[in-house]
Amino acid sequence: MPKYDVVVVGAGIVGLAVARELTRRRPGIEIAVIERESEVAAHQTGHNSGVIHGGIYYEPGSLKARLCVRGAALMYEYAQEHGIAHERCGKLIVALHEGELPRLDDLYRRGFANRVPGLRRVGAGEIGEIEPQAVGVQALHAPNTGIIDYGAVARAIRDELRSAGAEFRFGTEVSSVIRSGNGCIVDLGGQQISADQVITCAGLWSDRLARRSGAPADPRIVPFRGVYLTLKPRAEPIVRGMVYPVPDPTLPFLGVHVTKHVGGEVNLGPTAMLVPSRDGYLFRTVRGRDVWETLSWPGTWQVAKKYWRTGLTEIRMATSKRAYVRAAAQYVPSLSIADLADSFSSGVRAQALDRAGTLVDDFVISQQGPIAHVRNAPSPAATSAFALAEELLDRIEKGAQPD
Repeated sequence: MPKYDVVVVGAGIVGLAVARELTRRRPGIEIAVIERESEVAAHQTGHNSGVIHGGIYYEPGSLKARLCVRGAALMYEYAQEHGIAHERCGKLIVALHEGELPRLDDLYRRGFANRVPGLRRVGAGEIGEIEPQAVGVQALHAPNTGIIDYGAVARAIRDELRSAGAEFRFGTEVSSVIRSGNGCIVDLGGQQISADQVITCAGLWSDRLARRSGAPADPRIVPFRGVYLTLKPRAEPIVRGMVYPVPDPTLPFLGVHVTKHVGGEVNLGPTAMLVPSRDGYLFRTVRGRDVWETLSWPGTWQVAKKYWRTGLTEIRMATSKRAYVRAAAQYVPSLSIADLADSFSSGVRAQALDRAGTLVDDFVISQQGPIAHVRNAPSPAATSAFALAEELLDRIEKGAQPD
């Protein structure tokens, strides 16, 4: 039976960052990264907005609040060091009318408490100076928010890990992780390997693997699909950076926004619609087991009862490009249906939902002896990846010490 010091399950950006942090802390460590797909960044890492978030939205003191600002600094540092294309293009969060100003005030207080670099309030006139196509009564300007290709970051970490001696096992699905003596047995569905420590970062399948490995069933992952519509190229891009609406504070989603990407293209999106598969990049993709696990979870029905109006809005935008454009044109009025290209992209967010129907907003980490699980790592997990890896390994090392 092959034996390792540590096995990391999942080769998304969080799993890769954890493996990298392990090799930095313990040079010469025997480590394996196991991934069900054929390459790194196959799911959330390779299907997101590419934004390096500033840390504005998150409850002060939460893991997201603590780790996003540090994670962004580490991400910029890594991109610079490895020659990965990125840009600190900045973001505006725009209030369209006076009624949104109390929520903008709350966001400013959060951002200030979270020490978001450079965050400031701007009036209607300065909105146009920063983003000539945008309108609003007031906005928050976050100049440190940026853009990057997280897939490129993941590939750079992969190459770094290989140089450090890490072993990758692609096309390999982990069935379960079981404690055995002072270590663990990792069941690969026909083969077993052993390790002193196992850390699972399984993203969309994190709850399923944790449950099979003896962890509680709560929270459950429910998949939300987000679609991004691509705009036709313009001589002068419609935005210089990013323009966001003031979000609904009761939801972990940020609304339809306009975002420039490192390749120069501009997208509208995303929507946030519950879908019948955890890899539902196309709506017609249906997985019976995923449907059953979503519908049999009591929290799903509580969320449906509470947010059914929001659900109808998302369905309308998912089925009507005009409704989609209309939502973004409220704060970028020059947008029209004629600006849309034929292409689109999509991603699936692994959203944790507890039994009572609460959409779990913060990162969730659990540990059972030598097994640690990242149970919830939605946005801004990519931004926070290096800082989240530090936090996770600090917890593991602290837990390994005698009281």
